Amino acid sequence: MNKRYKLWEIGRQLTATAQGKLKADLVIKNGKLVNVFTGEIQLNTDVAIKLGRIALVGDAAVAIGEETVIIEAQGMYLVPGFIDGHLHVESSLMTVGEYAKATIPHGTSAIFMDPHEIVNVAGLDGMVAMMKDGATTPLRVFTTIPSCVPASPGLENTGSTITPQDIQTTLNWEGVAGLGEMMNYAGILSGDPQTCAKVEKTLEAGKTVTGHFPLTDTGAALNAYIAAGINCCHESTSAREALAKMRLGMYAMIREGSAWDDLPEVIKAITEQKIDTRLALLVSDDLHGDTLIKRGHMDYIIRLAISKGVRPVTAIQMATLNTACCFGMERDLGSISPGRFADINILSDLTQVRVEKVIINGELVAEKGSLTVPVGGYVYPEQLRTSVKITRKFLPSDFIVQAPLGTETASVRVVGVHDSNVLTTEMVEDLPIRNGEVELATEKDICKVAVINRHKAEGGMTLGFVHGFGLKKGAVASTYAHDAHNLVVLGTSDAEMAFAANTLVECSGGMTAVEGEKILALLKMPIAGLMSDLSAAEVAAALSNLSEAWAALGSPLASPFMTMSLLSLVVIPAIRITDKGLVNVYDNSFTTLFTE
Repeated sequence: MNKRYKLWEIGRQLTATAQGKLKADLVIKNGKLVNVFTGEIQLNTDVAIKLGRIALVGDAAVAIGEETVIIEAQGMYLVPGFIDGHLHVESSLMTVGEYAKATIPHGTSAIFMDPHEIVNVAGLDGMVAMMKDGATTPLRVFTTIPSCVPASPGLENTGSTITPQDIQTTLNWEGVAGLGEMMNYAGILSGDPQTCAKVEKTLEAGKTVTGHFPLTDTGAALNAYIAAGINCCHESTSAREALAKMRLGMYAMIREGSAWDDLPEVIKAITEQKIDTRLALLVSDDLHGDTLIKRGHMDYIIRLAISKGVRPVTAIQMATLNTACCFGMERDLGSISPGRFADINILSDLTQVRVEKVIINGELVAEKGSLTVPVGGYVYPEQLRTSVKITRKFLPSDFIVQAPLGTETASVRVVGVHDSNVLTTEMVEDLPIRNGEVELATEKDICKVAVINRHKAEGGMTLGFVHGFGLKKGAVASTYAHDAHNLVVLGTSDAEMAFAANTLVECSGGMTAVEGEKILALLKMPIAGLMSDLSAAEVAAALSNLSEAWAALGSPLASPFMTMSLLSLVVIPAIRITDKGLVNVYDNSFTTLFTE
């Protein structure tokens, strides 16, 4: 890979190259420049590149020498490299190196990752490992320090804790762009000293504080949250919420991920209101590896925005310049202009976002969907491969829900999930009782759920019920479960739930689907119980097998494992379940399984 220079290191060389005193390393000739500053498309434009940065945009004849490499754009579109402003790489279930391999050919040149998942499991050691992994790739991997570890103190057990002092220390690390999503909005609104200190340390360092505000209150609560210094939010699920945030000066990150389909609705804030779009961003948040392989990355999200009525140039701005501005990095990223990094995509079709060539740091790294340079090779340390601390063997009896005495039916609270939607619904259902045990009602689409603390050898367990997964038989389990990433098991029988749980304990984490005593599908994820060390293609194949297994067990959901991973996400309404109990998110407190 080419060395990455800061602008102050090579500004004189760039100035000399623009005047022809030095010759460019690379010149892209005769392209249609998508100018993200003015919204124009400029014809017959060259770009001269020196030492990984852009020296000249226009007629580059003066900068061409005998050793200058020429790329003929042949009238194709030149757009800035795509930037994903908020994501959790761990959600791909792949390492950063494999993530880079999967996304670079789609035109992604930079990501702002929040390694919230691995830090909940392994602390800052996990974050350091992911940053080192990213450094082995051409992809520009910026990190936002996880702000909420644990995300909900007292409501769940995690493997780590991040303090304001930890954040102050890491803010000065190379590649750290700011603070990860501040999910503890209740702590911000109440003025909790520890929570507010994390934001204050970040602002003092001149870095960006990223947000997480899922409430529909766009009045005093949203104003108070933004007033604390929080810059952006990806949790809007309606156009009204996104518009309200932009009107108050907050960047609205419009999300399109594997388990949620927010963009078609939220993008109406742009297409129906005809507003200035400088505060609108496109992000992925959480994408499974198979989604990346099948659909693509930012190229797909941009294409979807265009299909919903956004002008192509505007959609490009929302995944390039706007993102750079959100993080205060527009001097380096987000545009094809003098002094900026030479991160450039060459597209044959602007509306369809068809990426032909990808240039990062002045080097051709992908062409026609394939990498042209070696990527990755980092080996994760052994201590990250022993994160499942459970030593016991689970028995079917561990998953029995004992019924209240003196009743023939039990009135229970049920977590209702919805396909492609992050929100849950609190339901109340009457379930039958037999021999003092609450039985399932699969005809009502209700199955049992267990959340087990995997961070301690003898961790606790909570049992409950969920609706909406469609399981008719079998059991499924995962050690990837926001935000504490405890072991979550879903099933239609206690014996199958025990078998699924034991399967994942034995392989140090992963995802599995079982029927009887047969493993239908298994993806081993030994790195913190969150990521596989397989290739992107192998992970995608394993996820495809898991999807087929879910379907065979009866689930109709588009991304059932991703939906399952959100059951414990106690920072998003309305009702969740953790290893410590059933949680009413609105009250930020535990509630009872039985209503009477």
